[in-house]
Amino acid sequence: MSITPHDERFMAAAIRLSRWHLGRTATNPSVGCLIVKDGIIVGRAVTALSGRPHAETQALAEAGVLARGATAYVTLEPCSHHGRTPPCSEALIAYGVARVVISVTDPDPRVSGRGIAMLREAGIEVDAGVLEAEGRQSLAAYLTRQTKNRPYVTLKLAVSADGMIGREGAGQVAITGPEARAQVQALRAETDAILVGIGTAIADDPLLTVRAPGLQSQSPIRIVLDPSLALPLTSKLVATAREVPVMVVASEEVWPLSSDAEGLPPSALPGISPTGGEIGKRRDPNSPVSDGDGFALRQDVGKGANPDPISPLVGEMPGRAEGGASPTDMDSRRAALEAAGVEVVHCNPYHPEVLLPALATRGISSLLVEGGAKTARLFLEAGLVDRIQLYQAPVVIGEGGIESPLDATDIPSGFAHTGTLMFGEDRLDEYERGL
Repeated sequence: MSITPHDERFMAAAIRLSRWHLGRTATNPSVGCLIVKDGIIVGRAVTALSGRPHAETQALAEAGVLARGATAYVTLEPCSHHGRTPPCSEALIAYGVARVVISVTDPDPRVSGRGIAMLREAGIEVDAGVLEAEGRQSLAAYLTRQTKNRPYVTLKLAVSADGMIGREGAGQVAITGPEARAQVQALRAETDAILVGIGTAIADDPLLTVRAPGLQSQSPIRIVLDPSLALPLTSKLVATAREVPVMVVASEEVWPLSSDAEGLPPSALPGISPTGGEIGKRRDPNSPVSDGDGFALRQDVGKGANPDPISPLVGEMPGRAEGGASPTDMDSRRAALEAAGVEVVHCNPYHPEVLLPALATRGISSLLVEGGAKTARLFLEAGLVDRIQLYQAPVVIGEGGIESPLDATDIPSGFAHTGTLMFGEDRLDEYERGL
């Protein structure tokens, strides 16, 4: 059966529905599903909060007997493997749907193509690739973690009319207006984690939470690149660590070697196999590692990525004496932070090509890099930014301004301009790298 405008209309609705729970479905993707009978939607659902139940089973349950002979529109190929719940493909078959229309084929090796094959073997007509570009955009975080073994990285920058992102020694400086700031709150709400450098954490003392009415419970994990554990115990991040998780990434190089852990610090991120890329250890980026689900992954550091160590970011390491902090100092700082509820992990903060896969093993599929010119430059130079959100405001910072690491005239190669929006007087330009 050929794809019709009605198919595209219903798939567009399913994609819009899938965005409702972005960033809130744990390690599972946020999928939208519509059950349509005689041109009428009789069931609809999005992947439930925390990832289960899946969209298909909820939509089928809503449709009930009306699902027999109906068409199911699903943004991602229905699963075909038994996990904590039976496969969605089996549910579609059991309810007697006549046709399934899919936007994106699942790259997960446990599913890829098998869900479609299962449906076809049961006599169900299947059409895939409907509004695929739009579907892939809505599933970008999940697809990146599956295919590149790292989170999808968004870099957000707010730049003044004179090309600055802040002012030295002034703490947080309002560059954009309230409309643009509200949009950023919405972006945080659909993101798994947000990251800043220690310089920004100290200078601005940010909360990095979602404060928009109705979205407060959707704050992302807050991550600080903090090589010498300099994050003040009096900071807003530490004060709220028991309410919204905070992770600080400290340098592993200053930690004393441990005979019972082959030199690894005791708090290295879990989920990395002992022989396949411990955090902070260099290895062949093409060598496979296991993600714990039984299939191989590789470290894809992105087009243009720099495989060599990235030099420490001058100005991002306050409080660290020449030659590094002593193990005793790090011990006490770590103990104090952990007592306040902060998670301390050891990994070279200037090796994002190692840190990002480690975050992926923790189920983090999307990462928002929001603070510090040097931190932004770190991810840009490593080739590990997938999307750039560049806000440009009419505000002038003037003397003492901190220069933006990029502007609209020097967007890195490989990015396509995907749209412009206005929020009050502020202009947002968005650029994306192909998945």
